Amino acid sequence: MNGTARSLVLFDIDGTLMRGAGPHHKLALIEGVRRVTGCDVTLDGVATAGSLDRDLIAGMLRAQGRSERAIRDVLRRAMRECQERYLESCPADLTPFLCPDVRQTLEALRAGNVAMGVVSGNLAAIGWRKLELAGVRHFFAFGAFAEDGRSRTRLAQVAYWRALRQQIVRKGSRVSLIGDHPNDVEAARRNGFQSIAVASGVVSREELAASRPDILLDRLGQLELARI
Repeated sequence: MNGTARSLVLFDIDGTLMRGAGPHHKLALIEGVRRVTGCDVTLDGVATAGSLDRDLIAGMLRAQGRSERAIRDVLRRAMRECQERYLESCPADLTPFLCPDVRQTLEALRAGNVAMGVVSGNLAAIGWRKLELAGVRHFFAFGAFAEDGRSRTRLAQVAYWRALRQQIVRKGSRVSLIGDHPNDVEAARRNGFQSIAVASGVVSREELAASRPDILLDRLGQLELARI
């Protein structure tokens, strides 16, 4: 993209751009924590939808009786190790796991001079590799991930600041955040962005509607580019 885009769209990854990409991500978090701490941990019974990887790591350690100070002491090392484990064990191709209409929507946005970034609870190396393996990494100029903040609201703010610093968009440009979870809607609202919820993840359309997004879609292909 040459010059400044007319608007910015921030995308969640899991449940929004792709779904059901296998157990590799969760297993990498479990193995990464085990290698750093020696603890045999599990994500069984843990709600992962809408969560940040850093919180999942902390939650597994908390379940083992680790203090908050002990968790803080190992969190950075555990996040690095989890990413290394994913890069080592991830599948070779994630294109079958793209949600409906993703590629067509991204191509239409790019053709319409809309900049695109990522706001994801994934750790950065995991998120970027997923997009690469799904064949859509080249659509995204930047991103904000689990290392960048303690909430999805903060991640969305960081992503917007990065877009401004890189002069991808101007201050005052329309910004939209597209996600499949009420946490994405809340993050958009708190940052003053247009919230777009898409019922392509594990959260029902009814629950998404209850979070009152500005736009609610059943699939990305229903997005009207005039509203971006």
